[in-house]
Amino acid sequence: MKGFFAALVLLASVGLVPLPTARIAAPRLMQSADRVREPALAGRIRLTPAQVRDAVVHGYLPRPVSTILDIHARLRYGEFRWNDLRVPAGPIWMSVDLQRQLLSVFRGQNEIGTAVILYGANSYRTPLGTFAILAKLKNHRSLTYGGAPMPYTLRLTPDGVSIHGSNVRDGLATHGCIGVPAAFAAKLFDAAAVGDQVIIFDQRYEPMAAPARLDPREATRQ
Repeated sequence: MKGFFAALVLLASVGLVPLPTARIAAPRLMQSADRVREPALAGRIRLTPAQVRDAVVHGYLPRPVSTILDIHARLRYGEFRWNDLRVPAGPIWMSVDLQRQLLSVFRGQNEIGTAVILYGANSYRTPLGTFAILAKLKNHRSLTYGGAPMPYTLRLTPDGVSIHGSNVRDGLATHGCIGVPAAFAAKLFDAAAVGDQVIIFDQRYEPMAAPARLDPREATRQ
């Protein structure tokens, strides 16, 4: 965990918790000696085999990848990055790190997008595990929470837990869904297909330290 991970919290532009006073952790920085850049990569970093092994072993990645986006500054609530320039065709899959409050989307082994997220708090915990996208609903509204808008919904469970556009800001949480910035949700919706895999994980495996206010515009159940 020293050296490389002391300078880079891999695939974790932020270390946020859905609390009234969230903390923002170290930006995605690497020491110059650890960076492997190629002109054809266009704004991304190729990881060495040793870095990939360490990332998987220590829980920063759910599976091996080849490149991540080259992000120099902290991402804050409502921010995201998307860059699929020159990334070859491949299956789309997503990792959702609840501890670091970050979603990353990959095409094959290359990260093409990342965003700060909201997730479920208290009795509305976001489920952990590997899910396949069950349905795509562009203009969905909740049937449980007063017709709350859930734009660009990617449904993950039969009872309605989904990834969807949300008001991603400090102090809010969801009813179990993964809330992402609306503009990012639109890109994700266009890139993803039914059956694509979403891996949701959390290294803490412990209750949240304090309650969060639920976003009244967010809903999970249909």
